[in-house]
Amino acid sequence: MKDIVEKGRKDKLHYYVCATREDMGRVAGQMAAASIKQLLKEKEIVRVIFASAPSQNETLSYLIHDKDIDWTRVVGFHMDEYIGLSHDSDQWFKTYLQKNITDKIKMKDFHFLDGTANPEEEMKRYSSLLNESPIDLVCLGIGENGHIAFNDPPVANFQDTETVKMVELDEYSRQQQVNDGCFSALVDVPTHALTLTIPILISASTLICTVPGKTKKNAVYKVLNEKVSTSCPATILKTHENAHLIMDEEAYGGQ
Repeated sequence: MKDIVEKGRKDKLHYYVCATREDMGRVAGQMAAASIKQLLKEKEIVRVIFASAPSQNETLSYLIHDKDIDWTRVVGFHMDEYIGLSHDSDQWFKTYLQKNITDKIKMKDFHFLDGTANPEEEMKRYSSLLNESPIDLVCLGIGENGHIAFNDPPVANFQDTETVKMVELDEYSRQQQVNDGCFSALVDVPTHALTLTIPILISASTLICTVPGKTKKNAVYKVLNEKVSTSCPATILKTHENAHLIMDEEAYGGQ
C-alpha cells in the first residue's frame, strides 16, 4: 500500500484525506483487502462486520473485486438493522448488503440480523453468533451525529454490557437516512432498530472507517478535535490500537 499516505494521527487514530470520494473508496477498499489477506495467512476463518450505508459503496465495490481474497474463508456480519419495516421493503440493511456483497461473491457465511423477528430473541441469537470467536475487521462509517452503527449520542455507552441491543433512533440519525436518499421523508424512517454495541465493534483487531461528503464535516471535526465522549460516539476510535479513518476532502473540510 505504498501509494496510501497518512495525513496524520489523533491519539491512536490514523487518518487519511483523499481528493475524491472515489479515491477514498479505493484507499479504504485497498486497506480492508490487505487486512483480510494478511489475516487469511494467519488463520483459517476471518470474521468481518460490515456497515450498510451509501458511505460504503465505493469501499465495498473495490473490496469485492479483489481477486486475491478467498471469500470462502470469510464470515460476515452486519452491524445494525431496522425494526418495523414491511417484509418486502427495499430499505432493509440486509437488502443493501445482499446487493453490494453477498449477491456478488461467495462467502463461507453471512449472518444477517432479522428486523422482523422478536427483538429479545434476535438479540440473544445474534449475540451468540458474534461471541463465538473474536471479530477480525470492522468496515464502518460515521453518522452525521457522530454515531457508529446505531449507537446515537443518547444511547451510546462505551461500557455496554450487551453485544446487541434495541435502540430508539435519534431524530438526527433518522434524518440522515432521508439525506442519504434511503427514505423519501422522515415519517417513513423507522423509530427503532437493533444495533451492535460499541464494545463489540471496537473489540475487532482492525477498524477501517470510511467517511465521505460535506454532511459529515462536523462529525469528523469532533472526532479529530474533541475529547472522547458519547456526545460524539465515534471519538472512541481514537482509543483503538489499529483504527483508520479515511475521508474525502469534503468530509475533512480543510481543517
